[in-house]
Amino acid sequence: MKTPATRSIELTQVLEWNDGETRHVEDYLAGEEPLEMRSGRQRLGVTLRTPGNDAELVAGFLFTEGIISKREEILAMEAPGDSVRRGAATNNIVSLKLKPGVRLSALGGRRFSAGSACGICGKESIAQVRRRGIRAPDANSRFDAEMLCRLPEKLRATQAIFGRTGGLHAAALFRGDGELAVLREDIGRHNAVDKVVGWALLQGKVPLAGHALLVSGRGGFEIVQKALAGGIPLVASVSAPSSLAVRLARELGLTLVGFLRGRRFIIYSGEQRLA
Repeated sequence: MKTPATRSIELTQVLEWNDGETRHVEDYLAGEEPLEMRSGRQRLGVTLRTPGNDAELVAGFLFTEGIISKREEILAMEAPGDSVRRGAATNNIVSLKLKPGVRLSALGGRRFSAGSACGICGKESIAQVRRRGIRAPDANSRFDAEMLCRLPEKLRATQAIFGRTGGLHAAALFRGDGELAVLREDIGRHNAVDKVVGWALLQGKVPLAGHALLVSGRGGFEIVQKALAGGIPLVASVSAPSSLAVRLARELGLTLVGFLRGRRFIIYSGEQRLA
């Protein structure tokens, strides 16, 4: 029986072409499977994700999308895929019991994201964030620029699955002194962030004042939105942010850093938090 770790990676036979010569070799692929979320008899939707940390993914999704506002609103959660105690048919289903009064209608027509890379978008996005009551992150958090430069190397060194497959996004949460708090990988960049925030929520660590989030891809709008929901004051990416992400970061006072590579980075907002 496969464990969550072995389901995260698949081994396959491929044909390698190299300078005019071909050979059959083994290659590792990043795992991608559907995950269905249910509340009682209600099917909330399906997302594609890399198996592992399913409970964190669902908890983080519910929290960052404004369905729940605290962990106590999840009365019970069963994620068989995290422990593989049952048959394969149930490993891709997470069953929830939510506190009475939780408004699942907040999911709207989106339900759960249909794909691993999907996110909300459009001109109403920032207005939606405001209506949900997401607040500006902690204004007193401060970060050292030299410390920030060391984070990408720490992220790459901890990306176990990416190191074997080259096909996963990563989100890493660091404390103010640069120590890694948690890292999660997933085929979808938004899923990786949800897993990190879900971990913090289930650990009772939200809001995450004094922490920095580093993502391996670009800093898109939904990455910033999810970080704000978790109370993270600084978001950095190794690539570029989007225009909507920059607008949201500036409006809500988040420190947003892009192109964090070597000893260079660009500050798009919130420069007062960087020494």
